[in-house]
Amino acid sequence: MVEAVLIDLFSLPANLQNNIQGLLHNTLETIEKCSSIHAPCVYVMCCQGQGSEGKDEQEFLFPALRGFQSLNRRLEVICAQTTAAALYTIKQRLDEKDQSIIKIILPTVRKDLMKVYIDHLFTAVYQFEFEDLQVVSDCESLQISEPQHEGQTLPSQDVALIQSEIQMYLESLPSLKGELTILRSSLIPDDIFLHGFTTRTGGISYIPTLSSCNLFSSCKRRDPQVVVKENLRRLANAAGFNPEAFHRVKIDHANAVCIMGKTEPDNYDGIVTNQRGVTLAAPGADCIPVLFADPVRKACGAAHSGWKGTLLGVSMATVNAMVSEYGCNMKDILVVLGPSVGPCCYKLPYESAKEFHRIDPKCVRLFDSANPYIDIRRATRILLERGGILPENIQDDSITDQNQNITFCTACHPDKFYSHFRDGTNFGTQIGFISIKD
Repeated sequence: MVEAVLIDLFSLPANLQNNIQGLLHNTLETIEKCSSIHAPCVYVMCCQGQGSEGKDEQEFLFPALRGFQSLNRRLEVICAQTTAAALYTIKQRLDEKDQSIIKIILPTVRKDLMKVYIDHLFTAVYQFEFEDLQVVSDCESLQISEPQHEGQTLPSQDVALIQSEIQMYLESLPSLKGELTILRSSLIPDDIFLHGFTTRTGGISYIPTLSSCNLFSSCKRRDPQVVVKENLRRLANAAGFNPEAFHRVKIDHANAVCIMGKTEPDNYDGIVTNQRGVTLAAPGADCIPVLFADPVRKACGAAHSGWKGTLLGVSMATVNAMVSEYGCNMKDILVVLGPSVGPCCYKLPYESAKEFHRIDPKCVRLFDSANPYIDIRRATRILLERGGILPENIQDDSITDQNQNITFCTACHPDKFYSHFRDGTNFGTQIGFISIKD
């Protein structure tokens, strides 16, 4: 069942301009007639002239809008200077109402154009159907049909212009939830390495569980890649790295490690390099973003360590890659554990908890319960120390000075961090990042 209808009047062809009120009236009339049981929200998208606030456009459309009482509370006119701005505003309305099934009624000549905007501004969470804007007199034309997946027909230069328009609009948006904040470790020397752990502030993501500096997009979440890219651009500006030389691990919740400059695996949770100016990153939203630095051999790494990766030894696998590839000495490698879910909050089923109990009984609390509390940080530290990393070269929540400690519990600090454990499936993601300075 369609949850929202978008009527695109943004750039009507000349032969339809004179009949715009009639087209809109007939379209709304059909929607009203066909929606007596389930009435969708209706958004009318039109162009706002330079220097206006959309009043002229709305007043021009008012005669066509008058009389649709059943749609009145669900009918909104969105005026903006660009299609990107109008469509992004409508996306915000859809997300506020948790709507995902949208019918777009638009001129045929706008269809391919609109599909490019949708591909960039929406994810696979949303379902779109398209219908030609025309005078209609029956309900059949508004029935849901199977979505059509047509090939891209726009010239590449037109696609590039749309991408540029979207990027410029997103760059113009204000930051949400305060300034962008980066946590840094005093253990990693800042004259050699650039590094940090992000918090959730200072980006443009507006969905509550993703707000505001979300740094990961997937087909299951509502934050599109272009928004994540803009958040990353703002982070790069604040931190001082090149976002075009940015490499994030491809999560598999295992222990494979990518060596920069060699064949890239399909999936990996660790990554290492000795190249200057290349930024490595590991995400975390309860899982631990772990950073590695060797100031002697000038090599670095990053790893994503959830409970599965911890048990599989992803942190030591990353260390071993630095030793074998770059001749690092185990005693020179510094390791910093970033914000992650703490033993105060994190639970696992008993069978999984037994694996952590084997590493050290202190890694498990309430062991005899069905879902014991787990300390994945302690387990990571123990495995690193057993592998040869010096205890004093590991920073985690064992640091008692709160001004120095950066391993906060993500689940306990909703104002600072994202948490899958706390927020559910549509969660945001922070990262740990590191590079060797030029």
